[in-house]
Amino acid sequence: MVVAISKQTWENDVLRSNTPVLVDFWAEWCGPCRMVSPILEKLGERMSDQIKIVKLNVDENQELAMNYGIRSIPSLLIFREGKEIGRTVGAATEQTYEEFVKTSLSN
Repeated sequence: MVVAISKQTWENDVLRSNTPVLVDFWAEWCGPCRMVSPILEKLGERMSDQIKIVKLNVDENQELAMNYGIRSIPSLLIFREGKEIGRTVGAATEQTYEEFVKTSLSN
């Protein structure tokens, strides 16, 4: 299950998480972001033992998006122990995202 987060929950949900977290930086008006959403839902179900997936609306959380240098959406960042360990930009297939997660977590 993919959960929506905000600036208020960022530290707890992402930086202090005991599980690695994939953050989907997205916006309501973004067509590719809407295409990615069901893919991340499936991935989240299949890989729930390895990673937690959350969504952050960049329109509602512009400061966080700027802090992490988000210039294009969808941007997917993976955090482990509060540090960014992986980043990919743009819509892709479920298989591509799964590989991205596995590669990031193996480093």
